[in-house]
Amino acid sequence: MTNPLTSEQEAALVEAIRQAELRTSGEVRVHLEDTCPTPEPLDRAAQVFAELNMHRTAQRNGVLFYLAWESRQFAVIGDAGINAAVPDDFWEVTKETVLQQFRLEHYAKGLEQGIRMVGEQLQRYFPYDAGSDQNELDDSISFGDADKSPRT
Repeated sequence: MTNPLTSEQEAALVEAIRQAELRTSGEVRVHLEDTCPTPEPLDRAAQVFAELNMHRTAQRNGVLFYLAWESRQFAVIGDAGINAAVPDDFWEVTKETVLQQFRLEHYAKGLEQGIRMVGEQLQRYFPYDAGSDQNELDDSISFGDADKSPRT
C-alpha cells in the first residue's frame, strides 16, 4: 500500500477525527487503499465498514471515509443511526465537498473538511454524554489492499 499522505497529514486527520468525536458519541474512521476491488466504491466501503466492526457502535452512528488512492475512487458511508437522522442530501453534499478538494489534489484537506461536516451532524444528532460515552472505535487511519483485510 502506498500511503498518499505525509506523516503530518496523517496526524492532522487523526486529530480531526478526535476533535469531531469530542462533541459526540459518534465514531469516524478513514480507510485508505491503493485500488478498489469492486466496480462501485460504495460497495467496498460497506465491506470495509463491516470488517472494521463499525456497525457495533451503541447508537449505530459510525461513519467511514473510504479512499482508493491509485484508482481515484471515494465513498463516505454512515451506519443506520446517522442515516436515519441526517438530511436526505447530506451524504451527497459531504462527498461533493471532499471531491472538490480532491480535484485540486488537496486530499488531506478534503478529508478534513468532510470529517468536520460529519462531526457537526454527529454532534447535532448524537451529542456527547459524559456519563456514558466512550471511544468505541480506534481513531487511527486504517490501510488495506484489495486482497487483504484492513489493518490499522
